[in-house]
Amino acid sequence: MSNPVFDRIDNVSRRGGYASFGRGQSNQQQYGQQAPQYGQYGQPQDMSARQLDDMYNQPAAGPVQTGRVTVDDVVMKALGLFGIMLVTAGAVSFVVPGLSPAIMLPSIIVTLVLGFAVALKKTISVPLIVAYAFFQGLLVGSVTTIYGNAFGSGVVTTAVVATLSVFVAMFAGWKFGIVKVTSKSRRIFTLAIFGYLIFALANLGAAWIFGANSGWGFFAFGSPISIGISFLAVGLASYSLAMDFDSIDRAVAAQLPQNYSWLLAHGLLVTVVWLYLEILRLVAQLQGRD
Repeated sequence: MSNPVFDRIDNVSRRGGYASFGRGQSNQQQYGQQAPQYGQYGQPQDMSARQLDDMYNQPAAGPVQTGRVTVDDVVMKALGLFGIMLVTAGAVSFVVPGLSPAIMLPSIIVTLVLGFAVALKKTISVPLIVAYAFFQGLLVGSVTTIYGNAFGSGVVTTAVVATLSVFVAMFAGWKFGIVKVTSKSRRIFTLAIFGYLIFALANLGAAWIFGANSGWGFFAFGSPISIGISFLAVGLASYSLAMDFDSIDRAVAAQLPQNYSWLLAHGLLVTVVWLYLEILRLVAQLQGRD
């Protein structure tokens, strides 16, 4: 993924990840330790033929037994984080919908701070990741409520269905090689996404601090240029999903430690929520022009 979380994982994967620890230990044993002598461990000559046969018939240890990241582990943790986010968002939308305008700006600020903290922290902090999912839920719930009240519940339903459809389409496209993820495309889209992040923060400041265009930012809501920017953002977020899938695949292939599954799940949550919010804004603008 192009966000800092997956950039960090890709860097670790390229260095060899978890597997490099095994290579280092092998070298140390080869050059710095004396090889164990026959019979030193377990006295094989004292074992019966049946015991030896049972020992050799044992299945090889898999990634779970060796403490390495697996796709299933990433999926389960991602479902947990999405669950926290959705429950929180539902509570905002249905329990305290009137507080949505007051919740939105603080939740944006907190999620930005927590997001960078998770990405830049040298160790993987599960509490920070869980806290991020909670505040992301506050953000999603408040924004969804505001758009639903302003443009009708239809825009929310359309945005949810469109987000799920894009997710499935991008996964299928990446899986079957239709959507390619290369080192060059990663660099290009990383620069593009960080450029868009800078623009989005500046636009947010113009909207909230200076009230530009009735609080919508640099460009009037529903204007051709604003819709064009929304299409661009949806495209960036969509391709970012393909980079997420590729990064997860790289992490599994590099046999990274199991705790990286939390970071991978967190990165996937970041992209999916970003995609949903951009689609929601786009659908609302297109409906407003009808």
